[in-house]
Amino acid sequence: MKNLRFTFSVLLAAAFSMQGLAQRENILINQDWNFRFSHQVNHSSARRVDLPHTWNAQDALSGKIDYKRGIGNYTKNIFIRPEWKGKRLFLRFEGANSVSNVFVNGKQIGEHRGGYGAFIFEITDKVNYGKNNSILVRVNNGEQLDVMPLVGDFNFYGGIYRDVHLLLTEDICISPLDYASPGIYLMQKQVTDKQADICARINLSNKTEQPQKAILKLQINEGAKTVYESEKEVTIAPRTTVQPENMEFTLSNPHLWNGTQDPFMYQAVVTLFKDGKELDRVEQPLGLRYYTTDADKGFFLNGKHLPLHGVCRHQERAEVGNALRPMHHEEDTRIMREMGVNAIRLAHYPQATYMYDLMDKNGIVTWAEIPFVGPGGYADKGFVDQPSFRENGKEQLKEMIRQHYNHPSICFWGLFNELKEYGDNPVEYIKELNVMAHQEDPTRPTTSASNQGGALNFITDNIAWNRYDGWYGATPATLATWLDATHKSHPELKIAISEYGAGASIYHQQDSLVQTEPGSWWHPENWQTEYHIQNWKIISERPYVWGSFVWNMFDFGAAHRTEGDRPGINDKGLVTHDRKVKKDAFYFYKANWNPDPMVYIAGHRNVKRVKPVTDIEIFSNCTEVTLKVNGKPIGKMKPDALNMCVFKGVELSRGDNDIEVVARDGKKVLTDACCWVLQ
Repeated sequence: MKNLRFTFSVLLAAAFSMQGLAQRENILINQDWNFRFSHQVNHSSARRVDLPHTWNAQDALSGKIDYKRGIGNYTKNIFIRPEWKGKRLFLRFEGANSVSNVFVNGKQIGEHRGGYGAFIFEITDKVNYGKNNSILVRVNNGEQLDVMPLVGDFNFYGGIYRDVHLLLTEDICISPLDYASPGIYLMQKQVTDKQADICARINLSNKTEQPQKAILKLQINEGAKTVYESEKEVTIAPRTTVQPENMEFTLSNPHLWNGTQDPFMYQAVVTLFKDGKELDRVEQPLGLRYYTTDADKGFFLNGKHLPLHGVCRHQERAEVGNALRPMHHEEDTRIMREMGVNAIRLAHYPQATYMYDLMDKNGIVTWAEIPFVGPGGYADKGFVDQPSFRENGKEQLKEMIRQHYNHPSICFWGLFNELKEYGDNPVEYIKELNVMAHQEDPTRPTTSASNQGGALNFITDNIAWNRYDGWYGATPATLATWLDATHKSHPELKIAISEYGAGASIYHQQDSLVQTEPGSWWHPENWQTEYHIQNWKIISERPYVWGSFVWNMFDFGAAHRTEGDRPGINDKGLVTHDRKVKKDAFYFYKANWNPDPMVYIAGHRNVKRVKPVTDIEIFSNCTEVTLKVNGKPIGKMKPDALNMCVFKGVELSRGDNDIEVVARDGKKVLTDACCWVLQ
């Protein structure tokens, strides 16, 4: 107990130093949990873990189809300091998959149903002060027919896989109890280059038995400079969990959040005072922007056309599953920005708040979505028409919008992915979700990802399709035919491509370019490259496609898959599961999406050659490219509209062949080289 008290003293001192005079304390309690499965009835079977944690990091990622889906028990003792008496205490979980029951000192204090949103419980009256208090969290990732998602082409990792916080406030505070949101909603009523009209809705809470008068102070800061400030006297009703108060204001000539070009954000600071004493303080980002989608011309940000060069991303990776830490989100963001990504679909569920923070700071236009996921090409259904399922989906939609309302990067709320109208028809329910999304947030449009025709494509404000022309049958050319026919038949639809992609193993190399079987154990890298070249050409030539999102930025775990170079992996990523290798298609997009000068020889890993005459593809956005083979100049070329140079009919010699390319961009000279061996 002495060591535990010392640990919390250190944490508390750090909290005070960061918060200054503010009375809110936020203590991370990720360390020193004990974990056991519920079937391990003996407490001695528990083992120490730190959060974030998943129990499926090994079995699911090894391709074990029946990976553990059941109940895991997490326990921890927390010393509740005697001086905290008189404050309010909350446990806040950023995410646990998927049904969580929380107990304090053996008594259940609440249940949360859903694996991808934050949740919070007040424990003020549940703890013993000056003593150790036990916390038990029972987490169940088993299949539940009334909890989204029901199915999915990804792993349903179990565990407390995001951070857990102990939050302390005064009796009167900015409420954290509105779906675990920050308690502040910065509603952008109207924004232009000349003026921004904003309403700050602030939720207040009063635990006392008496009405409490207080002062709300709102500051809008631009770094160290305050550009707006106002105060409001409020009376908070007794025993109030959430009492909204509005503070409207206007900023003239606002500095706009302008995507990757200038992801500027103000800081909105709300402070609660009583009798001259600061009781609470919460800070939120304020990124002002306006945008629209045109059915013929695409996406516009702050009045200017912005082609959305997007990717999709799952919140998981090799070795750790979905138990990601900040450095993992940061690395993913760095890799995406290197490629030139300016838009992202965070599929198929709300992801970590920190990931949305990174999208804000990097100016990446974001599509956030609830886990209303259909089966794709698999069995079972994504929708069961029963009241408990419908209610759960609505709760998850409210959670997502309220928790992530203030992120300027989020421009679209996604409502479903690959549903089917056969059997229980989800159309009427999607309409209900669409109405609710607009009630919760009138400022953002809705969208969805479809893979078929039907009435469900005509509900959300925007619509997108998952297309795999040239991978799951057909050829890339059929994407062009389908897009043009759909746009002509339904010119009012605002169309995007929510998924397109092809599998590739960096270990599968071939000289010939042959379209492979997607379900086979042979996923050659060069077909993925060709697939993306052809698909991107089609997409980039059609301005009415408001956005496109490569499936996927990274290889990801899907235990049921038996294809590619090993079971359990969906290898459609442009980067490997461990983030160590960028595939050739990555560099194709980098040449087209990132303006920084670059050059890359496609087929780097295709070392062992059997064809003495070959075409050599170079990806470059420079003005001129020169190719040499074994020191001999082959020719010079200017990159084409796809930033490619294809040197045709190049002869290789028996044995080693040194391939070298030199690219010039003004005074800058770049090189790339590899060695191919002709057998």
